[in-house]
Amino acid sequence: MIVVTTNDLPGFRVVQVIGLVRGLTVRSRSVVGNIGGAVQAMFGGNISVYSNLAERAREEAYELLVQHGQQSGANAILAMRYEANDIMDGITEVLAYGTAVIVEKA
Repeated sequence: MIVVTTNDLPGFRVVQVIGLVRGLTVRSRSVVGNIGGAVQAMFGGNISVYSNLAERAREEAYELLVQHGQQSGANAILAMRYEANDIMDGITEVLAYGTAVIVEKA
């Protein structure tokens, strides 16, 4: 599966647009993670507890996006994007979405 953030794919031509595909995950911070994050925040710099959580959430959303694209019969996803929203304090939704297409070499 080819996944790009661009609207086109140089060297390929789109032969069929399948439509919107997405991957969604909802994550929460654990009590231990909140404590670790608070300790790291006191010293400044990168708060790795939260960075790792955010990276895992994006990775899971991406994998679900690719899975949805494959299930739809696509061999590429164009214009891939991420969005994240807080559902409530400590609970975040991460959405990966894009346009599923079938491409062939130009």
